[in-house]
Amino acid sequence: MAQKVLKHKVGLEHHGIRNVKHSFWNLSTPELYEHIIRNQEGHLSHLGPVVVTTGEHTGRSPNDRFIVQEPSSQENVWWGKVNEPFQMDKFDSLYERVLAYLQGKNVYVQDCMAGSDPNYQLHIRVITEYAWQSLFARNMFIQIKDRVKLENHSPAFTIIAVPNFKAVPKIDGTNSETFIIIDFSKQLILIGGTHYAGEIKKSIFSVLNYLLPHRHKVLSMHCSANMGEEGDTAVFFGLSGTGKTTLSTDPHRKLIGDDEHGWSEEGVFNFEGGCYAKAIRLNPEAEPDIYACTRRFGTILENVVMDPATRRLDLDDASLTENTRAAYPLTHIAHTVEDRRGGHPKNVIMLTCDAYGIMPPVAKLTPEQAMYHFISGYTAKVAGTERGMSREPTAVFSTCFGAPFMVLHPSVYANLLGQRIADHHVHCWLVNTGWTGGPYGVGERLSIAHTRAMINAILDGKLSSVETRPDPIFGIHVPTSCPDVPAEVLNPRNTWKNPKAYDEKANELAAQFIENFKEYEDAVSREILEGGPRLPNGKKASIKKIK
Repeated sequence: MAQKVLKHKVGLEHHGIRNVKHSFWNLSTPELYEHIIRNQEGHLSHLGPVVVTTGEHTGRSPNDRFIVQEPSSQENVWWGKVNEPFQMDKFDSLYERVLAYLQGKNVYVQDCMAGSDPNYQLHIRVITEYAWQSLFARNMFIQIKDRVKLENHSPAFTIIAVPNFKAVPKIDGTNSETFIIIDFSKQLILIGGTHYAGEIKKSIFSVLNYLLPHRHKVLSMHCSANMGEEGDTAVFFGLSGTGKTTLSTDPHRKLIGDDEHGWSEEGVFNFEGGCYAKAIRLNPEAEPDIYACTRRFGTILENVVMDPATRRLDLDDASLTENTRAAYPLTHIAHTVEDRRGGHPKNVIMLTCDAYGIMPPVAKLTPEQAMYHFISGYTAKVAGTERGMSREPTAVFSTCFGAPFMVLHPSVYANLLGQRIADHHVHCWLVNTGWTGGPYGVGERLSIAHTRAMINAILDGKLSSVETRPDPIFGIHVPTSCPDVPAEVLNPRNTWKNPKAYDEKANELAAQFIENFKEYEDAVSREILEGGPRLPNGKKASIKKIK
């Protein structure tokens, strides 16, 4: 069936794209399905999801991400290992080569938006050479449903994704054949050499992490958010694998979003129109809503193993990657906030997946401790979420629980968070979804049932009045009881067979916290520094440089 012809105020020529074979604009989900199957990009699975594979890249490539160093943004960007500079002339040259590559090829265009608050929306355009990546953009971003608005759409930022185009490092100045490059002056993102669709999603998140705090004093957050029956909003900070999506997708609360949000002076709002959930070993009992999405038309399943004859899925099969993914629109979830917006959070929960088995499963934080742990961003990277990782979790510190996507200095985000917590008297918590009874390989992963019980007790207000004890090393306030959770689980030291081994590992982890935080000592107050752990000799970190 021929595509409905629309006039486009801003066409492909605006981006320098010419002489393409066919351009397909804003195709619907069924139309994209037809293209995906016809192009042999993916397969239709049992009950309707489309299954695709991403080849060599089954996770992000952080070492291949760059920001163009240009006059309009160079003094604001937090340059370093995370935000590696890219030369303007090299970007222009690479862009020309990408434009030449697209000649004679089919391209798919999705015009959409990022940001559910109209005051802070970013109009974007995603141009891809694959129909399935166009469906990914349609699922993940906010659709423009008005025909007239689509015709007159003028993108403030454009992504051009060309997975089959490979850079030549000696010519293009990249680190490898893969590249994810953001140019704030041209309002353009180039992605090539990788089929992993997560790069599309996270590149726009990086853009918002620059624009919103810098221009609008809106805190951009790597977090999920949901809302209770009384309208109380909760925010869940955390990196991939910590449980943001699982714990915020709660049948008793309405989901605002699972991964990226802004916190303005009016409240919290989702950046996205969909979810990008980990699919490996999904449990239909523990994660019923997400599991159900893997059985629905419109969902994209990345690297999920499927029986070629029956087309039935095996969500437990990690032979392609541990980082199997399901990308689906928020409308697939039964309990959602329709406008994807909420009020100021009553509770902020910081999720950590502690591979050492040291951190308590739940603890209350003072505002200063919350700031310390937000800046620290301690967790474990779960196997598969980034290229080149081992199968075992690796303990890391990712500032603001999202360092790979933070374009400004961490102090910008931390100061905004501290201001919001103080202004709205927010309760702050640390929840460990990692190991108990010992480190990875010795202990076991904390049960989702126990973690959910702790989250429920937080959100119901039941933990606020419970007696707590200060952790002797980390100083955070650990409840002595929690409904539906055995008391011995709450004290991690009690779960180890050898308490002395726990003490040694706890001191080791405390030392890592303190060493990591030295990078931020100049930018924080004495009170925030005092919110950190104690060294084995009982001393705090040095405060000689603290203002």
